[in-house]
Amino acid sequence: MRIIIAAVLLVLVAVAGIALVFRKPINWSSASSAMNAKAGAAEIAPPESVDGKRTPVIVELFTSEGCSSCPPADVVLAQLEKAQPIAGAEVIALSEHVDYWNYIGWSDPFSSAAFSARQQAYAPVFNNDGVYTPQMVVDGQAEFIGSNSSKAQAAITRAAKLPKGEVKIAFAQNAPANDAQAIKLKITVETLPAVTSGDVAEVLLAITESNLSSQVARGENSGRKLGHTAVVRELRSLGQVTISSKPFEAETTAMLNKEWKRGELRAVAFVQERNHKRILGAAALNLAGK
Repeated sequence: MRIIIAAVLLVLVAVAGIALVFRKPINWSSASSAMNAKAGAAEIAPPESVDGKRTPVIVELFTSEGCSSCPPADVVLAQLEKAQPIAGAEVIALSEHVDYWNYIGWSDPFSSAAFSARQQAYAPVFNNDGVYTPQMVVDGQAEFIGSNSSKAQAAITRAAKLPKGEVKIAFAQNAPANDAQAIKLKITVETLPAVTSGDVAEVLLAITESNLSSQVARGENSGRKLGHTAVVRELRSLGQVTISSKPFEAETTAMLNKEWKRGELRAVAFVQERNHKRILGAAALNLAGK
């Protein structure tokens, strides 16, 4: 009887702990505090769109097929990208599969140590002692449990109201038409907002693939078929924006793995402060059209 009572108490404590975490406010980075103060009470009101254009907002999800709490967050990310529920905001999703859950029986085929390292770099920005999954990060400025859709929408709404630079990504005009695996891209960046003092702005390129799935055979999600959207296949730097008032231009070749489905690929360019992690602008391009 005592064992049963103890088990029930443990369950109640766990449930209470989860409820407490979900009630915690969105964790905003220190670098974004001044910008959020300007946004004020506008957190709930949707951002205004100009000429029907939406403001790009990068929504990262650090997830893993080896984590039983992650599938609901994967669903939230997919819904945000598909439904685009925030008027005036364009959600650009990045699903980054970490590798530190691979030891418990299932090795996530989409995981990479590079994404674990990227998530770890966010921890001091948010004054966190460590990392966890599922973690959602909005424009490098807000973090919370990734399965919390209401917090995601609130953070996206506020992020879309903050100053952004103009980022463009397109197929390079001189790109060869006969190489399906080598895609030449042109990225330009203009009119960035002021970079945090002492920091530098870095231009990053991500290649994502959607409509992926796995039949998980072991680990916490054993027996489940998991679907994913906007899985980051590649993430690399294209250089720094040295002067905010001077346009940044770069041409690069994205080398596509022949196993990737071309019709599900996107190229995402975004500008991010190296230390404070604020994202200052972004744009995406469907690669199916070339």
